[in-house]
Amino acid sequence: MQKKMGEAVARVARKVNDTVENKSDSLDLANCKLISFPTGIYKAMRSVTEGIHCISLANNELKSLTSRFVTTFSQLRELNLAGNYLHRLPEEVTSLLHLQAINLSRNRFQHFPEPLAAITSLETIDLEENEITEVPAETLASMASLRSLNLRANPISPEVRLLVRPLIPFDLLLSPEEPIPKA
Repeated sequence: MQKKMGEAVARVARKVNDTVENKSDSLDLANCKLISFPTGIYKAMRSVTEGIHCISLANNELKSLTSRFVTTFSQLRELNLAGNYLHRLPEEVTSLLHLQAINLSRNRFQHFPEPLAAITSLETIDLEENEITEVPAETLASMASLRSLNLRANPISPEVRLLVRPLIPFDLLLSPEEPIPKA
């Protein structure tokens, strides 16, 4: 067990060092078994955080995202949080003024993450395979830059589907409807 943990820590450290040394604009910490964003990374990346535009934390075990993470990486354009245990986002997400794409698929959201509506640059939201039942149509319709919202594999009712489609001027991806049983 200790050896595996040591290997995981070493892998994260290598990825962070590569990003810093190469002055890369992206940080890929996908599949690292992270349960939280390691605080040591903030110090290690201090000199390059402003230049980080893309972060992948996909397929980890994150239950939450901290406000410190959001404020530290304020220049993000893409954020991939797919395959975690997230059920909400911190309000500080609204400060990601350059964010264009966020992947929150395969998480535990039961509601559309309202803070996303305040991000005027957001073009793509992926919420596939969550537990969302309601869609805030008016809120979504007011998101001027939004081009695509993926809500496939969410338990959205047929009534909500009918109400939402005419109100939304972008690509709304939903799973095929189950046929409504006849009485």
